[in-house]
Amino acid sequence: MSTRIRKSARERKSEIVETALLLAAEVGPDRLSTEALAAAVGISQPGIFRHFPKKSDIWQAVAERIAELLKENWTAMENEDLGSADRMRSFVTGHLTFLQTTPAIPAILFSRELHAENEVLRSFFAGLMQRVHHFVSQMIASEIKAQRYHSKLDPNDAAYLILALIQGLAMRWSLNKRKFDLVEEGERLLALQLNGFKRSA
Repeated sequence: MSTRIRKSARERKSEIVETALLLAAEVGPDRLSTEALAAAVGISQPGIFRHFPKKSDIWQAVAERIAELLKENWTAMENEDLGSADRMRSFVTGHLTFLQTTPAIPAILFSRELHAENEVLRSFFAGLMQRVHHFVSQMIASEIKAQRYHSKLDPNDAAYLILALIQGLAMRWSLNKRKFDLVEEGERLLALQLNGFKRSA
């Protein structure tokens, strides 16, 4: 006879969040119900609400988990002994690898849940994107200072172009049912983008 191991509240909340990420990728954030989430976790629907009183609380926890994963990715990249240009490539490929292995993120970013129904979630991701933009802008400024990128290039505008490349590619990948290699395509397009930033000989 098997004995069911009772999980702590912290373990159960973590399990709910990770399961929400998986289901958001499979069925879409807007169609993810607490009933389906409870069934996937193996608890009752009231059990979900014991840990997260409102559905919006689940999405807030999911957003915070995504931010944690992104921070881990950035920290790993910052610890690499790379020049600025290689750091940019490492950042973009690392970001695309993260999206490819966590496909719920593009689904959440393009969802009604984010854009129309959850202002707290929208504000959270807007702030997160602002921090990413600042990070990329600093890398581009370093390349301009080193005279590898054109002196008239605006670091903020260039950073928006890099982020637009990532976001547009993520949307195309999602609409094409994730049938192409996101990282490989990103590397190809990034090379074209960075070549346009370079200072003329």
